[in-house]
Amino acid sequence: MPRTARIAAPLAALVIAGLTATACAPQTSDNSSSGKDEKTGTLRVWLFQEVTNKPKEKVVDETIAAFRKAHDDVKVTVEYIPVETRAQRIKAAFNDPESAPDLMEFGNTDTAGYVKDGGLLDVTDEFTEWTEAKDSDPTAKQSVTVDGRIYGAPFFVGVRALYYRTDVFEELGLEPPTSQAELIDTARKIRAAKPDLYGLAVGGAYTFGAMPFVWADGGEIAKGKGGSYASSIDSAASQKGIKAYTSLFGDDNCPAAKCAGMGGNDTVTAFASGKAGMAIGGDFNYAAVEAGKVKGKFAVVPLPGVKEGSIAPAFAGGNNIGVLKSTTHRTLAVDLMERLASKETQGALFDAMGFLPTYTDVRADVAKKEPHIEPFVKTLSADTKFVPASPAWSQIDASLVLPTMFQEIVSGKKDVAAASKDAAKKMNDAFSSAG
Repeated sequence: MPRTARIAAPLAALVIAGLTATACAPQTSDNSSSGKDEKTGTLRVWLFQEVTNKPKEKVVDETIAAFRKAHDDVKVTVEYIPVETRAQRIKAAFNDPESAPDLMEFGNTDTAGYVKDGGLLDVTDEFTEWTEAKDSDPTAKQSVTVDGRIYGAPFFVGVRALYYRTDVFEELGLEPPTSQAELIDTARKIRAAKPDLYGLAVGGAYTFGAMPFVWADGGEIAKGKGGSYASSIDSAASQKGIKAYTSLFGDDNCPAAKCAGMGGNDTVTAFASGKAGMAIGGDFNYAAVEAGKVKGKFAVVPLPGVKEGSIAPAFAGGNNIGVLKSTTHRTLAVDLMERLASKETQGALFDAMGFLPTYTDVRADVAKKEPHIEPFVKTLSADTKFVPASPAWSQIDASLVLPTMFQEIVSGKKDVAAASKDAAKKMNDAFSSAG
């Protein structure tokens, strides 16, 4: 999946009474490839289909109804496309403007690649003058920014924190860990006392469960260099974090034979089914855990960093909404984009789907309504990281460069220095080829 924020929350009754109209798009040079800005006709919208889609449809329908009330001569058609086949559909749309939507939802890690492909419209001027944009989370804004230009609006975010078994902690007299060292020690204590449990479920293929350890130690995936990126996964700081994470693969916590191949879903499933004392999971996993065997016997706290009392930086996943460069309805498409990504719509989507808003003030409000969201909001407020804003990232991700590195280490095939050096070379090759 291109995003990390998916949740099947209970259906909430939604009544959205007339969304506040967003400001009209400012006068700006038209950089759409069509060269047109028609004020009538039909807008086509592509959004991702959820496992439970009706609540999302209801919110979207209400938003579009308000949009159409302001634009009598405009029709809107919405198609919900499967996430799994998005790559083919979107590539075809970029190549054939006649079949392309005017605006679409996309995973935030896909932004740079879509910009390189020439598919997304530069909306920097409109976004800058949009009143609500000032309250966007900085990392969410970064996810629509490439080379200082903005190509969409953040739609929702997702972030991970530490799930733990309250019953196990109470039985063993444990407290939620407040540092990375305590986390590792607590995991081993649980495993020693209860050999049938993983202390902390970890996965060799769980990139965004591993990276907080790297980031907490001051490491990075890559750093900007000469208008491009250069990998820093083999830096001394990164290697320190890699060692901390891979130290959790062993008989004293999560045996490598079982855990090396596990991904994020596997670790969360292990926790939800009662096979782990702790796990690193997202706000988007909460409903699944609540529906599992540990219902009523777990809690969530921010994943601790190296310094006692600190919070480890987490990957800010999520989705964006953007206008396609081929649109013939620039002004209308930007208006609808802003309405779909507005504070009111994002608040309604949280109620309907559990999607975390990208606005700091709206997030604070939903945390008051739903206390279980608070650890995730604290994590977002503390520090979040994003993948390199390079079209090369999709190649690096698809090639499993980081999972391969972690798996080589936990299997004993390579040491940290050799595995991270090899991963850095693969990443740099990808960055170079991307230009």
